[in-house]
Amino acid sequence: MLKKWLSGMLAMTLFSIVLAGCGGGNSSEGSDSKDKVTVTIWHNWTGQDAKAVAMRKIIEDFRGSHPDIEVVDEGLPTDGLKTRLRTVAAANEMPDLFVMWPDAMTKEFVKGDLLQPINAELDAKPEWKDNFIPNALDGYTVDGDIYSVPMNLAPTSFIYYNEALFKQYNVKVPETWDELEQAVAAFNENKIIPIALGNKANWVAQSTIFSTLADRVTGTDWFLKAAAQDGASFTDPQFIQALDKMQELSNSKAFQDGFNSIDETQMMQLYFQGKAAMVINGGWALANLVNNAPEDILNNTHITILPAVDGGQGEARTTSGVVGTGLGVSKKLSGAQKDAAMELFYALAGPEGQKATLDSSTLVSYKIDLDKSKAHPLFVELYDLMQEVKITPVYDSKLGSATVEVINNGLQELLMGGKAADIANKIQASQASAVGK
Repeated sequence: MLKKWLSGMLAMTLFSIVLAGCGGGNSSEGSDSKDKVTVTIWHNWTGQDAKAVAMRKIIEDFRGSHPDIEVVDEGLPTDGLKTRLRTVAAANEMPDLFVMWPDAMTKEFVKGDLLQPINAELDAKPEWKDNFIPNALDGYTVDGDIYSVPMNLAPTSFIYYNEALFKQYNVKVPETWDELEQAVAAFNENKIIPIALGNKANWVAQSTIFSTLADRVTGTDWFLKAAAQDGASFTDPQFIQALDKMQELSNSKAFQDGFNSIDETQMMQLYFQGKAAMVINGGWALANLVNNAPEDILNNTHITILPAVDGGQGEARTTSGVVGTGLGVSKKLSGAQKDAAMELFYALAGPEGQKATLDSSTLVSYKIDLDKSKAHPLFVELYDLMQEVKITPVYDSKLGSATVEVINNGLQELLMGGKAADIANKIQASQASAVGK
C-alpha cells in the first residue's frame, strides 16, 4: 500500500510540474524573459565628473526606453579598465561593448581578431558619419575598415594655472622655456609647489608632460619614424635631449616631493587647495575643475600650453593628444544581440551622445557649435584655445603596449635621477621588438 501511495504522489507531482511549465510558458512574464536580449558594456565613467554622469544617464535612459534589452554595465577606473581588457583579450572573452583607445590598442585588438568593423552602421547613417572632424576616424581605421568612432577629443597636455598666485608673487605666466624655469624658481622661493604632479599611475608624466615636451624637441615627423622604426631611433641625440629636458624639470624642483607616490586625483587636490601654482593635465581635467574646485581656485584658473623649447624641431602651438576613446564591438556579436549593442553604441556615440559630452564641459571630435552662453567660462577658454592649437601624437597612442610600459616606468626612473641614455636604450629595444626589427 505504501509503495502504491508513493507512486501515486510521484505521478501527481510530475503532472503538476508539467502543468506549471505549460502555464509559465504562456505568461507574459515568461515571454518577456525569453525575448530579452542582454548586452554587456565595460566603461571608465566611474567618477562624478560631468562627462561620466552624462554617459551613465544615457545608459539609464536607454534601459528605460528599451525594456526588451538588458544592459549590464561595469565601470572601472581607466588604468584598471586597460589592464582588464588586455587580460580578457588574451583569453578571447571580450564584453559585447567596451571603451577602447585609438591607434595602438585598436590595432592590437584587430590583429587579435577581437573586433568587428562598423562600416555598415556608419554608411547607413551618413549624417552621423560625415559630421566628425577631419581625420577623426583615422585612429580607429585599420586596412580600410572602421572599428569605432571617437566619443570625445582628448588633448593631453595643458597648463592650468592659478592667476592669483602668479600676481601675488609677481610671476609672469610662462610663454618661453626660460620664463617657465623662472616661474619654477620663484614659486620654490615662496614655498609654493610650482607644478603639482601625481605619477603613481605611471602614465601621467608621459601623457600630460613628456609627449608634448618631447615633440617640442624632436618634432612630430621624427617621433612617427622612431615609432615605426623607419629611419629614426629612440637612441638618437634629439630624444636624449628631450629626456634631459624632462629631468631638468625634476632637478629644478618643479614638482613636489613624493610625486611618484600620489595619483592624479591627489595631484589635483594639491592644486584645489592652493598649494600649487600650476598643474599640467589633459582636457579631461576641466570637468573635474568645474565640478570640484573651490570657487576661489576655479575663478582664478586659466589655461595655457607648454612653452616652446629653444632650438627644438617641433611646432610651438601644439599639444599632444588623441581624438578620444571609442566603443569596441566584440567580434562574437551577431543577430539580435548585435542589433541591440549597436543601438546602445549609437545612443552613446551618435549625435545626441556627442552633444551630451560637449554639454558636460568635454571636447568632442564632432562638428557641434558650443553654446557659449550656457557653457562654463573656463570651458569656453579651453574650447577657444583648441581652435588655434594643433594636436600632435601622445606617445602611448602610437607605441606598442610593452613599449608604453617601458617608457612610463623609465620616466619614473628618470625623474628620480636615472640616466637618460640607459632609459633610451630600453625604449629603443622594446619598440624594435614590437615592430619586429
